[in-house]
Amino acid sequence: MYRDQQEPLSDIKYVDIAIIGGGPAGLAAAISAHDHGVRNIVVIERSKETGGILNQCIHNGFGLHIFKEELTGPEYAARYLDKAKKAGIVFLLGTMVTRLSSDKELLCVSSAGGLIRIKAKGVILAMGCRERPRGALNIPGFRGAGIYAAGTAQRLVNIDGYMPGNKVVILGSGDIGLIMARRMCLEGADVKTIVEIMPYSGGLKRNIVQCLVDFDIPLLFKHTIVDIAGKERVEGVTIAEVDDRQNHIHGTERFIECDTILMSVGLIPENELSIMAGVRLDPATGGSVVSGNLETQVEGIFACGNVLHVHDLVDYVSEEALFAGKCAAEYVLSKSKESGTNKVLNLIVGKGLRYLIPQQINEINVKKGQRLSFRVNNQFFDQYLSVYYDEKCVFHRKKRVLTPGEMEQIELPIPENGESIQDIMVCIEGS
Repeated sequence: MYRDQQEPLSDIKYVDIAIIGGGPAGLAAAISAHDHGVRNIVVIERSKETGGILNQCIHNGFGLHIFKEELTGPEYAARYLDKAKKAGIVFLLGTMVTRLSSDKELLCVSSAGGLIRIKAKGVILAMGCRERPRGALNIPGFRGAGIYAAGTAQRLVNIDGYMPGNKVVILGSGDIGLIMARRMCLEGADVKTIVEIMPYSGGLKRNIVQCLVDFDIPLLFKHTIVDIAGKERVEGVTIAEVDDRQNHIHGTERFIECDTILMSVGLIPENELSIMAGVRLDPATGGSVVSGNLETQVEGIFACGNVLHVHDLVDYVSEEALFAGKCAAEYVLSKSKESGTNKVLNLIVGKGLRYLIPQQINEINVKKGQRLSFRVNNQFFDQYLSVYYDEKCVFHRKKRVLTPGEMEQIELPIPENGESIQDIMVCIEGS
């Protein structure tokens, strides 16, 4: 990947837009803000290179929606990085943001430039997410070697050239876990099984087919690890079935010999800086509460990508970030003030949904066309996705399959004859 020369921190004090994170969201947001008229932009990235998690995703399947072709992760990131370089966007690499205030002042630190304060007119949060650790699961057993987050194992294999182990059990069926099951097989490891505590997978259907079915790797639903054997290094795991309340069913235990456990048990948006700035978070997503233009409740601070809510496709991350960059540019250039009513509508997360993004919209958003992103809270087959304006159903479409592992999107219908509405509800219905 391209490594930008470290810019002298003393040269940057006041900027129009500061973007925290140089992954796919940060890159797309920077390009969009530039395309919409803002020139004084800085992207702050704590790693030595841009691209984020894409750098270690050497498999293909990226870019089908945006570029209409299959790309690897590094190829996808390079497309946006090339655009950013041509636009002359400044990158501060190897630079950590240690503080963000509600008045959009950032304190940064790097080995090259020391400390500096950056004052921005607008800030875009694009910090991405991190993997949930073993400590959050309370699995009994010693803290032996051989237990890795799936993303850590991916970096070890794809970038550093190390094999984490030879006999592998994977806990959780998130997309990274599914992809690493295939990757470990291709590198000669014996992947014993994937155990998933839920009755459905947390990953994309295509990854289940391409990474498990094609490689004859078993996926056990409603199972979990109840004990880890081995003191110095993992020697095996005991798995067991769970009931509908995810409690261990005694008598169903089974021991599997292994030397490695990969954990793919969820992602957590990196919102420590958001909290520091006074940004309100949504418990359902772990990300910010945002308006229709992806602005948080702190004026001038926007959020996009996996720091807002966990996406399943990087193409969706880029699309959301392009919109955030546009909105941030309009804010900075004072073009975001709309004429007429700006009535905030009551957005209701209806039956079957876990969350809606954005969480707050107004009449102008709806009348101009508003996209909502959401995930369902269970598996649904041959059910209807419905939208109600007040008590009037304005959208009712049958969906063959809806699953929590796949993010869904919907364009809200534009109200007929400019009619005024108060409540909007999105829900899943049986008929």
